Amino acid sequence: MTLTELCKELKNWFVTSEYHGTFTISDGTINLSDMISDGSLQVGQYFRIVGSVFNDGVYQHPASGLDDEVFDGAVWAMAVPKDVITLLNDINEWMTTYASEINKPYQSESFGGYSYSLKGSLSGDSNSITEPWKAQFSSRLNRWRKAR
Repeated sequence: MTLTELCKELKNWFVTSEYHGTFTISDGTINLSDMISDGSLQVGQYFRIVGSVFNDGVYQHPASGLDDEVFDGAVWAMAVPKDVITLLNDINEWMTTYASEINKPYQSESFGGYSYSLKGSLSGDSNSITEPWKAQFSSRLNRWRKAR
């Protein structure tokens, strides 16, 4: 899971400021000189690109490896709490640890008169069959969720 996916799930982008206009990504980097010069973006800080054809998502400044383009859109400076990054790491670790169980559609099978049962999530929440990490981390996710 990426920080982009987590923020989308939370409906919380932790935005501190937004810059709208035409942005250029050249040689894999985006020119954010206006944000840097006014102190809105610092080294190590996260930012979101919105409205790009190839690069929509969350990155850490200075970002590299972006696809070159010129686009009209926005860049949002973000103040992502360390606890959210820890949560993201914990979710990814949990998903890696339980990957084989997560990807199995059945809790049990038997042959010779065939029988099967579909599984719920690893936490026991039958509403989270397709994304059991949500049930596993619901209390920690809810702390950061926004209603809209």
